[in-house]
Amino acid sequence: MLTVEKIGGTSMSQFQDVMQNIIIGNRKGDELYNRIFVVSAYNNVTNWLLEHKKTGEPGIFNKFLNGEDYSSALDFFCQRLLLINDGFADIGLDLKEARDFIRFRVDQAKTILYSLAKVLASGYVNRDDIHLAAREILASIGEAHSGWNSVNILNNNGINARFIDLCGFNDNESLTIDERIHAEFSGIDFSKTLCIATGYTKGTEGIMRAFDRGYSEVTFSKIAIEVKADEAVIHKEYHLSSADPKIVGVENSIPVGNTNYIIADQLADIGMEAIHPKAAKPLELANINIRIKNTFQPEHPGTVISSDYISPEPRVEIVSGSRKVLAIEIHDPMMVGEVGFDGRIMQYFVKYNVSYILKSTNANSITMVVWENEQSIKLIEALRGVFYQVTLLPAAIVCVMGTNIAIPGFLYKASEALYEKGINIMSFAQSLMQVNMQFVIERDRYEDAVIALNDKLCKRKIETHSLLEEE
Repeated sequence: MLTVEKIGGTSMSQFQDVMQNIIIGNRKGDELYNRIFVVSAYNNVTNWLLEHKKTGEPGIFNKFLNGEDYSSALDFFCQRLLLINDGFADIGLDLKEARDFIRFRVDQAKTILYSLAKVLASGYVNRDDIHLAAREILASIGEAHSGWNSVNILNNNGINARFIDLCGFNDNESLTIDERIHAEFSGIDFSKTLCIATGYTKGTEGIMRAFDRGYSEVTFSKIAIEVKADEAVIHKEYHLSSADPKIVGVENSIPVGNTNYIIADQLADIGMEAIHPKAAKPLELANINIRIKNTFQPEHPGTVISSDYISPEPRVEIVSGSRKVLAIEIHDPMMVGEVGFDGRIMQYFVKYNVSYILKSTNANSITMVVWENEQSIKLIEALRGVFYQVTLLPAAIVCVMGTNIAIPGFLYKASEALYEKGINIMSFAQSLMQVNMQFVIERDRYEDAVIALNDKLCKRKIETHSLLEEE
């Protein structure tokens, strides 16, 4: 059985646990192989290079954009990576070899960035293309660092590991992403070689142009399809659970166990990605299941996402959502009966590149929920200049999801759970497929809503889990 397995940055920063729990575990001899690992950069490294994913705090990329001293920033960054290396010396990392590798790679990046800056200064090129190229060059350093280190550690522990460097720093070939992956993996005997691949892949189309920070999952997906993997595994520092354990408590947050790609899409739509949707679709079409596992509970089977799974018994699988949304309501007395009114609204959504999460309507009002960001604010300003009345409300959205909830009772129980906690449902949406009930609520009641819904709708599941543990 050949698997392709992705390891996230938080897990990579605790590589001693990754090696013990995931790579070695109880395996011996040939059992160690027939696996390809796609690695992310160590925790926070990509944030330092680009910008902080959550706070937006600028990184080295911003210095390049503004014509500032990115070279000195990269030197300081390299010193930070050497400090990270020191933490792996006791599990087999050759510090001298590791230092030489990352210093050389950072110097290579500096040389390319210097050339890009010169070309940019000429005024003969598209600035956006040069900026994107610089962003990709910087991003790739993190995965090259963690990938090379991992192979060095494994080789020094007697495992035949091979570094699959998809960053393309050492060649001038104009390959697409798929062509580069095909070339790098051709001719490898996976039964005798453990492959460690960078999460970043260089390609003529630019992997970050469409996927930005989700690029490592795209690489993971494309590799799985290229080698015809039997299963694609994602190792995270937590389980895919009934609700966020930080909100409901670990004891009340139960691993989902099984779900399908439709539910994975619902999660992605509210920003709680089990896997990037553009990475999931090719796997779904190739009929490759995804297994999400907890790095620190290797004995647990995790959660399998498959194409055709439907829970044999009606149950809510996941309660999730976000506090960082805006509810926009467009009201117009002349809307009633007017064909194509919402089409006029959508023209502005397209113009400002904003996608809505929820849409709910009545005779003369349309409510849409969007992410709270700069583009959404610009959209709202434009809408207010055109339509009769536009109302903006900072809000939260909480969702109840399951592969088998299209029966009477679930909506009633969900509404009852919110009612019992005094939480008002300001807007609601559910499609005919009935896999996701979406509630718009006051922002400061989000955590209360998640706890209430998890307790009300996932309680029987929790009780069943407890009984199994007792047996």
